[in-house]
Amino acid sequence: MGEGVEWGLHCCLVLAWIGDDEALSTAKLARWFELPPAYLNKRLQALVRAGVLTSAAGARGGFRLARPPEKITLMDVVAAIEGPEEAFRCSEIRQRGAGAEAPASEFRHACGVSVAMRRAELAWRRELAAQTLADLMAEAPPSAPARARRWHERVNG
Repeated sequence: MGEGVEWGLHCCLVLAWIGDDEALSTAKLARWFELPPAYLNKRLQALVRAGVLTSAAGARGGFRLARPPEKITLMDVVAAIEGPEEAFRCSEIRQRGAGAEAPASEFRHACGVSVAMRRAELAWRRELAAQTLADLMAEAPPSAPARARRWHERVNG
């Protein structure tokens, strides 16, 4: 999983703590986390396309959550940024090299590696789908929401 997932989740948390009153620009979010704005913007646009965020252009434009935090799962963010494809891709290497000499009957069933990896990925996806942005907010340090709002007031002051 790329760092864009971490960036997206933290930006969503800041947007949730700021609330719907004002949108935050890519530049402000990039400044908050000391991230490259162009790369961050690509991740934020992916979240807009997935319906996690909304965006508006202009001087008062920027990003907002598209849904309440309890309606945004961690899997929503991961899938938006990483794509919906499975993380493990079996290329059946067991049938190459020395495996090419094995009888075809050995390959009628999925290999154990593929089955184990898909089972693990399914569990991982289920766990991410069961947790929401609101869950992350509830587990954050108590000072985090106020710090986000103070920072927002300072940069907009």
